[in-house]
Amino acid sequence: MKKLNFAAILFFICGLISACSNNASTQNSNLPINNVNNNDSSRPARAEKKPNEDLQREFERIASAAKGRVGIAAEILETGETAALNASERFPMQSVYKLPIGMAALREIDAGRLKLDQEIQVEESDFVRQGMHSPLRDKNPNGTKTTVEELLRLSIEESDGTASDLLFVLAGGAETIGKFMSEIGVNEVVVADPEKVIGSDWETQYRNWASPNGAISLLRALHEKRGLSESSQALALKISTETITGPRRLKGLLPKDAIVAHKTGTSGTRDGVTAATNDIGIITLPNGKHLAIAVFVSDSPADETTRERVIAKAAKAAWDKWSK
Repeated sequence: MKKLNFAAILFFICGLISACSNNASTQNSNLPINNVNNNDSSRPARAEKKPNEDLQREFERIASAAKGRVGIAAEILETGETAALNASERFPMQSVYKLPIGMAALREIDAGRLKLDQEIQVEESDFVRQGMHSPLRDKNPNGTKTTVEELLRLSIEESDGTASDLLFVLAGGAETIGKFMSEIGVNEVVVADPEKVIGSDWETQYRNWASPNGAISLLRALHEKRGLSESSQALALKISTETITGPRRLKGLLPKDAIVAHKTGTSGTRDGVTAATNDIGIITLPNGKHLAIAVFVSDSPADETTRERVIAKAAKAAWDKWSK
């Protein structure tokens, strides 16, 4: 097997990022849509959104505890019922962005350009720095071989930064991932930099952003299998449901048997302020409907328990409102 030099490719892609980053906020609306059937019959009809003002007020009350910026969007995918708070604002995704990266990699698998069982050589130079989360690095300090499927599992289920960077390269980098988002109708989700770049300075994390509305469009695309085969969608949902990070966030106040396919994101803390404490996901309600919810807690001086409680309470409020 020919060994791929991921470090070299990664730094080549990073060099291109600065040239396109000025257009990042508009990339999803300007790129052509390819290989997508846009006839009205090609996708499930979108229900008219019905804002729930009572739930919005509850979100406002819950968010106040964070003493920072909080964005929330919640929507029943089958009916269009919705409630939101600051849903069009931009928030740093942190590891939430591993979900769109993973979806883009799955698209490459569906296209035959990658295989789930394809072996990937991982070099020491591929590792994210110490202090960034990477079980792959910690368990294999001298490098290893792994598969594309295991990179997907590590990236989403365990939020492994090294695995995510390898998938970032395999998926084609920022521009290709952005094109894929546009093709499947996802706006206001911008993947601009790999983990190594995000970890190099504090401000870079704000270049990889999503609005709560954008996160809901991503979750809806996954739910509707846009751009993904049935098997790829099933794998993405399986891994997301088995996610071990953030047990006190979206899942924190829900019944223990609740099915939650989700992806968390967490930043460091500087001068007592945490830039990102996030969780987005699809919750299967007792009535069989699906609740897509995104909660971003940004630039907050509150402690971790409080920030995570904001996310848990928002999910529980939506669950209580729509589970009957």
